[in-house]
Amino acid sequence: MARSPLILAASATTALPGTAFTSARALTENAAGRFDSALARTGDGHEVVVRMPADEEGAHDLAAESRALHALTAGVRALLPFAVPQVLGESGSGAQRVLVVDHIEGYRIDPAHLPKGPGYAPAIGGALAAVHALPASIVRTDGLPVRSAAQVRDDVRRLLDRADATHRVSDDLMLRWRRALEVEELWRFESAVVLGGASSSSIVLADDADGVPHVVGILEWSGLSVGDPAVDLRWLASAPAADDDVHEGYAAAGDRSPDPLLRERARLYAELEFARWLVHGHDAGQADVVTDAVALLDALADGVRGDHIVPETRSDIDDAMALVESVPPVSAAGGVDTSMQTDAYDPEALSLYLAAERDRAAAAEALAVAMDDRTNPDAETGAIHVDQLPQPDGIDPDATAPVDLDGWTGAPARTADDRNAPGAPNRSSAPPREAEAGGEFSAHEDSVSASSVDDDEEDAARASRAALRRWGVSGDAS
Repeated sequence: MARSPLILAASATTALPGTAFTSARALTENAAGRFDSALARTGDGHEVVVRMPADEEGAHDLAAESRALHALTAGVRALLPFAVPQVLGESGSGAQRVLVVDHIEGYRIDPAHLPKGPGYAPAIGGALAAVHALPASIVRTDGLPVRSAAQVRDDVRRLLDRADATHRVSDDLMLRWRRALEVEELWRFESAVVLGGASSSSIVLADDADGVPHVVGILEWSGLSVGDPAVDLRWLASAPAADDDVHEGYAAAGDRSPDPLLRERARLYAELEFARWLVHGHDAGQADVVTDAVALLDALADGVRGDHIVPETRSDIDDAMALVESVPPVSAAGGVDTSMQTDAYDPEALSLYLAAERDRAAAAEALAVAMDDRTNPDAETGAIHVDQLPQPDGIDPDATAPVDLDGWTGAPARTADDRNAPGAPNRSSAPPREAEAGGEFSAHEDSVSASSVDDDEEDAARASRAALRRWGVSGDAS
C-alpha cells in the first residue's frame, strides 16, 4: 500500500534530523509507480521532495538516483544551463531508503502534448544536448556504467535473443530489428554522458518575462551513464509533432560531431521498449504483462509493416543523385571526354544532408518517379544502375558508347619459338595483354611500325587505348 504524504514527511525527519515539517501533499509526477513521493514544506518555508521506493525495483532506481546526484558535483552543475536536484539528506537502505532533494519549481509537458514550432521543443532538445556535452570523466570517476558503441550493440543483440526466445514476437518485427542490428553505419556513434531514457515529462520548464519557455531543470538522473545519446531521444516516438523541432534544437545547441543516424537508433530503442516489457513479463511469470506486451507488439508490427529502421534505398538514392549531378557537360569545342567523372562518395557528407532532409526527400521522390518508367533488372536487390538513370538534357547518348575496334590491329601474337629466338627482345617485364579489370590495357604499340600507319590512324589508336584504360576493359580486344 502506498505511503501517505504525512508518513513520508515523518520519515524525512530521519534524513534531516531537527527539521520540522508544516505540511505535506502527494507528488505523483515522475514516479511511474516506482516511488511514494511527497512535496513537504519545512518550518522555514522551503519545499522539498521526499521519496521512498514502492518495491525492490524502485529501491534499486532510488539508490541509482542518489548515486548519480552525488556524482554531479558543483563544478559539473556549473556546466549545465539548468538546475539539477540537490540531495539534502537520506537515510535507510533498500525498500526503506528515504531520499530528500530540493524542489525545482516549474511545469512539465507530457510528450504526447508537446507542440511543434519554436519554444518548448527546441529548448528541450538544447537541454539534452547540454547533458550529452558533459565530460565522460564524471561518470567514470564514480564507477557508473560506461558502454561503448560495440557494447550497446551487444546489449541490443542480447535483448533480441531473449525476446525471440519467448516466441511471442512476430517474424516480421524480429526481422526488422535484426536487419537494423546488422547495419554497420547505425552503430558508428560517439558515446556520451546520457540520462538513460529521460522524456519531456522529466524536464522542468518556465517562461521568461517575454513568455518564452526555457528549461530550468531536469529531474530524472537514475540512468546517468556513458552510452548512446539516442537513448535520451527515444521518447520522441510519443511526440511526433515535435520530433523535428527537438532534433533541430539538439543539433543547434550541441558541439559534438553530427550523428547521421541518431533518429534511426532512437526509433529502434523506442520499439525495443515493447520487447523489454515482454521479456520482463515473461521472466517474472506475469501473464497480464505478457498479454499487454504482445498486444503492443502486434500493433507495432501492423504500423511498420514493409518499413525499415534504416531505409534500404537511402544510400542507393544518394549515390544515384551524386552520379546524376556529377555528369560533366559536353564541351562546346567538340572534344569528348569518355571517362566517368564521378566524385567519391563521402559517408560523412550524410550529416550535411540531414540539415536539408526535406530537400533531399523531394529529390529522392523525383528520382523514384523517373525510375518507375524504367525496367530494373536487379529488382530483387533494389540496386539502381547507372544505365537506368534519367538522361540529362544536352548529353550525347553516344558520348560514352563502346569504342568500335574492328579496324584496329595490335601486335600479332608471338609463339614460344618467336620469344626464344636469338636476338628476340626480352618482354618478361612487360605487362600482359589481358589485364584484370581496372588495370591498364597494353596494345604493345612498340611492335607497330610508325611508317605503316598514318597520323589519323595513330590518333585513333591512342584514343581507343585511352578509352579502354579509363573504362578498365579486360579481355582480348584485337
